Amino acid sequence: MTQPQLVDSHCHLDFPDFDGEHEELIARAHAAGVARMVTICTKLSALPKVQAIAESHPSVFFAAGTHPMSVASDPMVTVDELVALADHPKMVGIGETGLDYHYTAESADVQQKSLRIHIEAARQTKLPLIIHARDADEDMARILTEEHRAGGYSCVMHCFSSSAALAQAALDLGFYLSMSGIAAFPRSTDLRAIFASAPVDRILVETDAPYLAPPPHRGRRNEPAYTAHTARVGAELFGMSEADFAAQTSANFDRLFWKAVA
Repeated sequence: MTQPQLVDSHCHLDFPDFDGEHEELIARAHAAGVARMVTICTKLSALPKVQAIAESHPSVFFAAGTHPMSVASDPMVTVDELVALADHPKMVGIGETGLDYHYTAESADVQQKSLRIHIEAARQTKLPLIIHARDADEDMARILTEEHRAGGYSCVMHCFSSSAALAQAALDLGFYLSMSGIAAFPRSTDLRAIFASAPVDRILVETDAPYLAPPPHRGRRNEPAYTAHTARVGAELFGMSEADFAAQTSANFDRLFWKAVA
């Protein structure tokens, strides 16, 4: 029987947690049925390392942007910079960007400015926007909707763990929701209900490695191979076989991240 081929749509392979281990890490992912990975740049100063990892491994792609928790301390990226970076054949997304009022509410204004810059870059490049949202649901829904009315763009709500209202706002705009290990946590009943009520053709899976490892690895370092554990929960949630859920989420990924099509 052929193993289902999954995609880890969001991980951080440049983080120190994985230094010196990329070959083994990616081999374990492939062995677990994770055929492709997108490693995410959270600040442009990290881009050379992120890009080098993607260039060195055929199954790894990358996205570039400034994380909302970094925008107050890092130089503000410009639309032109992001558009120019998108010329790289392995850059497949814009971000991660977004709003985080949990730890960095004091920089809300600059976060919102940065978010709108990333949205414009997503518009111009036709690459998907990768959104981080934490404790900022109302502003997030408002800005995404305002900007979409001003000109369409595609988007994934990465590691979605926000409210049903924000999920619906994103789905109404044609966006995607990504399941991380949080969706597999035993107490995440409400979050699983949000995913279960979404169309299965708008669902992606991810690890956000090295964070948020799903059971049975919870509390330890996460890695792309563990996408399979979250996908197993997703398959159960949608009443699908693991193979069908893997095929569906991979097709969803291909539709959104069109530059990473195998």
